[in-house]
Amino acid sequence: MSTQTMRVIRWTGPGELAQDTVPVPVPGPDRVLVKVTRVGICGSDLAIRRGEHARARPGVIIGHEFVGVVADAPGDAPLAPGTPVAVRPLIACRDRGTDPLCGPCASGNPHVCASLGLYGVDEPGGLAEYVEVRAEAAHPIRSDVPADLAVLAEPLAVAVHAVARSGLRSGDTVAIFGAGPIGLFTALVARHRGARQVILVEPNDWRRRTAEERGFAVLPAGPEAPRRVRELTGGGADIVFDSAGHAAVALQVTDAARIQGTVVVAGVHKQPPAVDLRGVNFAEQTLIGTRVYSRDDFLAAIALLESDELRLATLPTTTYPLTASQDAFHAAGLGEGSVKILIDPTRDGS
Repeated sequence: MSTQTMRVIRWTGPGELAQDTVPVPVPGPDRVLVKVTRVGICGSDLAIRRGEHARARPGVIIGHEFVGVVADAPGDAPLAPGTPVAVRPLIACRDRGTDPLCGPCASGNPHVCASLGLYGVDEPGGLAEYVEVRAEAAHPIRSDVPADLAVLAEPLAVAVHAVARSGLRSGDTVAIFGAGPIGLFTALVARHRGARQVILVEPNDWRRRTAEERGFAVLPAGPEAPRRVRELTGGGADIVFDSAGHAAVALQVTDAARIQGTVVVAGVHKQPPAVDLRGVNFAEQTLIGTRVYSRDDFLAAIALLESDELRLATLPTTTYPLTASQDAFHAAGLGEGSVKILIDPTRDGS
């Protein structure tokens, strides 16, 4: 395949995406070539496009939420050509062969590697017809799972990890600030894991309606949200998730949690926000950070997609061809009409 070329989308500078043609990679040892069938646009991709990502450099092929089919692999690769896969896009120092390993990688926690990287930022990503990835990062997914559903594995794994970190027990009450994809997925996973009551706090009308249609209690964002959560839960939620990553939310989540409740920070804040740590003291609350997901979380997300126990197939998505990536990013930035904006590199036209 070395003489073949493929189309890719590069980020070329703030606000700019450009289509390019490059040679199709030839997979090296312990790597496979994936023909990309779907790419999801994430909030961090929007930040890259705006020029606000700390590590992304102009010229990178973006996109870290992607799935596809193994197109080529060395003879000893564990995955045969034709295998549908969801790609776990994290790149830890152990994946780079670093010696010595950082503490997290050495202790079996590469998802919090001291120098964690990502396909689509630190190596070429999924906005391409083909991408070369580590074989260990390509996880088989059943062939009857549609690409539009399979591509949700990566953001779903974030929610699976956040709920696992929270220590949620059957019968707990949950409040989630932010009903974007991660917040909504966290609500679905929490309910699936036994939460008795799940409340979503969200400023966007469309996202509130989408959550309400899935049977969740919803509240508008604003200064009254913590009080309303306390009223609905009888004193505060057992677990409160910050899935918004917004400074105003950081000051509210501790006020929405009950005495000796738990606050989980799942959204990534662009700058260190103000937090009511005195409230954490007085209420003896537990504050938990969560970053991406482990390999087991990713596999759990795939299993949920294969069973469709969360009924994610009913969520509205919109798919664009690779040539309409600018339009896709614009739609993703609006945050309405679709839970996820997707790109199909196999599709031509607009």
